[in-house]
Amino acid sequence: MPTSRAAVFERVGEIELQSIAIPQPIGDERLVRVLGCTLCASDLHSFQGRRSVPCPTVLGHEIVGEIVQFGPEAQRFDWSGRPLSIGDRVSWAVVASCGQCIYCRNGLPQKCTRSTKYGHEAFKPGRELVGGLAEHCLLVSGTHVMRWPDQVPLAVACPASCATATAMASLDAIGELRGLRLLVLGAGMLGLTTCAIASARGAAEIMCVDPIDQRRQQALRFGATCVADPAQAAALVAERTEGYGADAVIEMSGVTAAFDTAWQCIRMGGTLVLVGSVFPSPPVPVALEHVVRRCLRIQGVHNYGPQHLSAAVEFLSAHHAQFPFESLVSQWFRLDEISQALAAAAQPGVVRIGVTC
Repeated sequence: MPTSRAAVFERVGEIELQSIAIPQPIGDERLVRVLGCTLCASDLHSFQGRRSVPCPTVLGHEIVGEIVQFGPEAQRFDWSGRPLSIGDRVSWAVVASCGQCIYCRNGLPQKCTRSTKYGHEAFKPGRELVGGLAEHCLLVSGTHVMRWPDQVPLAVACPASCATATAMASLDAIGELRGLRLLVLGAGMLGLTTCAIASARGAAEIMCVDPIDQRRQQALRFGATCVADPAQAAALVAERTEGYGADAVIEMSGVTAAFDTAWQCIRMGGTLVLVGSVFPSPPVPVALEHVVRRCLRIQGVHNYGPQHLSAAVEFLSAHHAQFPFESLVSQWFRLDEISQALAAAAQPGVVRIGVTC
C-alpha cells in the first residue's frame, strides 16, 4: 500500500516523521499532494503546549496542495465556480463543515458541530492525513476549495487559508472601510495582512501598533499610514483623529494589555474587533457602563467562512505584487527538517517559516 511521510505530533515538544497509508478518497473527497505549508503561531502554541490539541495529529493548516485524485462524487469546480482538474493548485478552508447544523445555517460554518479542522484532528483510521505537515492531505466531505492562479507564488498562497482569510473576516465585521480611520494592534502576519487589505479597500488612516520596531517598519510597507510603540498609541490616535479616536480597532496580537490600548483609542460609536486571543490569557476588566454610554460594538472573530477564503484568494491574486507578502516567509525547510523549522519559527521577529515536501 502506498504511504505518505508525515510529521506526527505525539505530545508537547515531540514530533517525528512517520509513514502513513495514503487514503483513497471516497464520495466527494479529494486527495492532494502538499506543495507547501507555512507555520502559523497556533501551530507553535500547540507544539509548545500553550493550547490544547488532540494527539497524535498532523499539525499545519496554512496549506497549498496539488490535486492528485477526485472521489467518485467530488465536484470538479471550486467554491467560486472555477473548474478543477488534476494538477491544479488549491487551498481550502481550515474547517470542513456539514452545511446543515445550527451554526452552518446561521453563518458560522467554522463552528460546525460535525466539523473537521485541518491540522487539529486526532488520528482516525484511514483519515490520519488531514494536516499540512505531510506529503499528502485528504480533503474530506464539506471542504471548501479554492483554485490558485499560476502566477501567485507559493509563499504568498500558503497563509491565505489562515491569516489572509481571517483578516478578511475581521474587516468584514467592520463593514465598508472607505474613509475610515483604523487602528491595528499587532504587526504579525494577521496585522500586516489587515493593513494591506484595508489600504486596498480605501481606509483613510491605518494606524498600526507593535512593540517591535522591525515589525512597525514592515507595517509601513503593507499599507499602514503611521506606526507607534504601544506606549505611544493613545497619543498617535488622538493626533490622527482630532481627539475623537479610531472608527474601528482590530486587536490582532492576543496580548491582554492590548485590550487596554484598544479601550483608550476607540471613538464613541466605534467597533472593536477581537481576533488575536486564541489561547488562554488572564481576564480583563470591562466597565459595562462604558460600553453602553459610548455605544460601542464588540465583535469576536475566530476563523472564517468560505466567502472569506475566496476573497483572500482574489485579493492576493490581484495585489501580491503591490505588497511584499512573499518576503514574510523568511525560510523554507524540508519536511524531514521539521524540528529545525519549528525552532526557526519560534525566533523573535520571524513572521512565517515554510515547510515543503
